[in-house]
Amino acid sequence: MDDLRKRVVVVTGATAGVGRATVRELARRGASIGLLARGVEGLHATDREIAELGGRAVAIPTDVADADAVESAAEWVETELGPIDAWVNNAMASVFAPIRLTTAEELRRVTEVTYLGTVHGTLSALRRMLSRDSGVIVQVGSALAYRSIPLQAAYCAAKHAVAGFTDSLRSELEHDASHVRVTMVQLPALNTPQFDWVRSRLPNRAQPVPPIFQPEVGARAILRAIERPERESFVGLPTIVAVQLNKLVPGLLDRYLAATAYDGQQTEEPEDATRADNLFGPVEQDLGAHGRFDALARDGDLATPGPPDAAAHDEGNRASPIDGRVAVLAGATAATAAALVERALRSR
Repeated sequence: MDDLRKRVVVVTGATAGVGRATVRELARRGASIGLLARGVEGLHATDREIAELGGRAVAIPTDVADADAVESAAEWVETELGPIDAWVNNAMASVFAPIRLTTAEELRRVTEVTYLGTVHGTLSALRRMLSRDSGVIVQVGSALAYRSIPLQAAYCAAKHAVAGFTDSLRSELEHDASHVRVTMVQLPALNTPQFDWVRSRLPNRAQPVPPIFQPEVGARAILRAIERPERESFVGLPTIVAVQLNKLVPGLLDRYLAATAYDGQQTEEPEDATRADNLFGPVEQDLGAHGRFDALARDGDLATPGPPDAAAHDEGNRASPIDGRVAVLAGATAATAAALVERALRSR
């Protein structure tokens, strides 16, 4: 990966999960980082960690749902660190609940953070990058931007909206012959702390749908997107298979998810109905990058960028997220999976 020592990168949702893993990797590579998040305790801890890694950062308490706050943060970053070279829209919020138990206020808030937060970050980045005719905007997406699942309707809808917004922006930049690049990184299920602070009405504790990957998998994909921005990258075989299955057999996938995704998103431990959540305000804790699923999480597969070591620079070490061989394999896997899903449903 190229040297990042002269780059200024803004990361929203920077204090936990994939955002925290991303700023660690950026710091190790010498980038200057604008840290945007709501929680002051998490910002202070992340800022200290970046300094210990030898990086340079400015930590700015910011609710990305507030467009003026995002714009003020962008001005602050450029004053302290210099012109912004890359902007990573990573902040998100979610509610785990059936739609019938989700309030209009909760749906609005998830949309404001996950979708409009991305829009606000993109607009602030564009105000600076277009005049310089350079820069990269990374939209952190999910397999759920293509295939919605039960119990996360608000989040799935917001990620679909980000994909639609980004498609329009790509066409406009192409029309204007702009050198500003926008890329979307669609991630698999990750072992992040969000499952301990997300608002939930599920009877048991929430979990990512297996197979689960470590947040460093997402961080490496984001750094790759900054350095070599492609139109879009699908990270991990489960992401590619989910997208392909939704194209091939969406109705069959509806039935499969109806049968499996309720239990698949919950552990056997009962949820604590009194715990705090971060939907409308931050949970003032430093939870770091990893959630409670280290024993189940993997650090990659054929369709994820390799670790940032010397071997990872070898062309044959790990396939690109959109490598042709991976796409063929994923297509074959999706077709096989469709047959297995149909057989499983018939046997129920």
